[in-house]
Amino acid sequence: MNADLLRPQGRYFEELPPGTVIRHRITRTLTESDNIFFTTLTMNPQPLHLDFEYAAQSEFGQPLVNSMMTLSLLVGLSVHELTLGTLIANLGLDGVRFPAPVFHGDTIRAESEVLEARPSRSRPGQGIVTVRHRALNQRGEVVAECTRTMLMQGGPAQP
Repeated sequence: MNADLLRPQGRYFEELPPGTVIRHRITRTLTESDNIFFTTLTMNPQPLHLDFEYAAQSEFGQPLVNSMMTLSLLVGLSVHELTLGTLIANLGLDGVRFPAPVFHGDTIRAESEVLEARPSRSRPGQGIVTVRHRALNQRGEVVAECTRTMLMQGGPAQP
């Protein structure tokens, strides 16, 4: 079998030096159904997400997409080009912010910047990488951001 077919799509620890910026190619338009399904699946009764009449009377005038869905989407959009098959574990999320609302019909894109990377002191062949993720809507407004720390696989040994 071709070895390239077995290689993960994500990046290994050594491929993530500080300063690396990845503008993720996959985007996602959020629908009313997405928001209602996620909100009810996670047992969140917030009327700003579920009650259109209530939301119409809010300062936003319409339902808001659940911010936890926005955060999950932000991380998810990064997986294919960053951690697919190379992530060992998420170690933490810090500095989570939602500077602008997300509404049904907004299209979200993501970018990631490597802030820190160091070899693991306790796990040879692995490394700890910290990235800043940002989600932007179709108007280029930042709608979510967070700092994520991950334990990553090191690359295969070179012959």
